[in-house]
Amino acid sequence: MGFKHKDIIGLQDLTGDEILLLLDTAENMREVNGREIKKVPTLRGKTIVNLFYEASTRTRTSFEIAAKRLSADTINISSSGSSVTKGETLSDTARNVLAMKPDIIVMRHAASGAHHYLAQRVSCSVINAGDGAHEHPSQGLLDLLTMRQTFGRLDGLKVAIVGDITHSRVARSDIFGLTKMGSHIYLAGPPTMMPPGIERLGNVTVCSTMKEAVQDADVVMMLRIQLERQGKTLLPTMREYARYYGLNPEVMKLAKPNAIVMHPGPINRGVELSSYVADGPQSHILKQVENGVAVRMAMLYHVSGGELAPE
Repeated sequence: MGFKHKDIIGLQDLTGDEILLLLDTAENMREVNGREIKKVPTLRGKTIVNLFYEASTRTRTSFEIAAKRLSADTINISSSGSSVTKGETLSDTARNVLAMKPDIIVMRHAASGAHHYLAQRVSCSVINAGDGAHEHPSQGLLDLLTMRQTFGRLDGLKVAIVGDITHSRVARSDIFGLTKMGSHIYLAGPPTMMPPGIERLGNVTVCSTMKEAVQDADVVMMLRIQLERQGKTLLPTMREYARYYGLNPEVMKLAKPNAIVMHPGPINRGVELSSYVADGPQSHILKQVENGVAVRMAMLYHVSGGELAPE
């Protein structure tokens, strides 16, 4: 099947078959990343603009590496170094960037829905690298890829997602993607960080305690407390949060023996995750980072008009 979308705004918009196509293509792209010369001519002559209104290390770097490994020309624009600091609107920035004839705009923005707004106003493709607390589709895809590599399947997996669910765009993309793949999601977090009605997003169970969510889980996904999005403190202290919602070796024993630990990064060590667990044998956090390049190569490839994964 071909990929029929001009843009990738969220996993909510994609079918299960389209998600599988992206995952399968990413598996092929991993082979490119393992070569001595890590470059193919797939997107030669294409121009990709990375437009980041928020700070990023893993996402921005891996999108740039992904584009260069596909032989595309890349331009990086951050809000601190752009005319945004002079009061330029997103719409005007988009028009000016579009006048330079890019093929793809990869954007991260603090406002939920910013990418939908942008995609309606530009003729080139738009890829969402994170918008507010809405979605982070590339992170969701690399999470699914990491799980599928580990277990050989996604159907039937029990995935515990623990932490600041309200402000997590990663949690939403994971829920949309995992539900379409047949996984079961169990959420846990402080009541002040659990949005009402989250169960309506997919195959989701909200647990009253972290231990309930982690019990017999195949995957334990820990989330960072996003203080920059909260506007006010939603928990008494970090120490209390770590006591009830931090993942340590004792809590991890409740999961299945072959369970894996994941985290979208950056990690607050000693808060949501102990260093022993983060650096331990069950941690797949660096595997997620590795898979991020392949997934973003697949996303760039398909919005550029690719239909079949390259050999």
